[in-house]
Amino acid sequence: QVQLMESGGGSVQDGGSLRLSCTISGDPDQYYTMAWFRQAPGGEREGVANVYSGDGSTVLAEFVKGRFTISLDNAERKLYLQMNNLQPTDTGMYLCAYASHRLRALVAPAYDEWGRGTQVTISS
Repeated sequence: QVQLMESGGGSVQDGGSLRLSCTISGDPDQYYTMAWFRQAPGGEREGVANVYSGDGSTVLAEFVKGRFTISLDNAERKLYLQMNNLQPTDTGMYLCAYASHRLRALVAPAYDEWGRGTQVTISS
């Protein structure tokens, strides 16, 4: 079983930056996929980005390309999301997720384990 804990959220102004972290503990598979999702109040959970531990390949949602970067430190078992040029529409709860196999899809039901999330608020 895998446990996930996010950190790094906060409140910043339009155009600012934040770096989110997700600590992976427990017993992950040798190869796995980690992802970031976000959920605005009253909204559905939407995929932001994922990364495959086997080769570091990433998938990014169109709305974050050029602004967000996902990375995985296998040795430290930490997942990161560097977010630049943040907009008010990026406001929401950001959650990390784990899948015990290779996934390119950013669809919530495909992931096995979830963290509780960290809040990101962008003001204009």
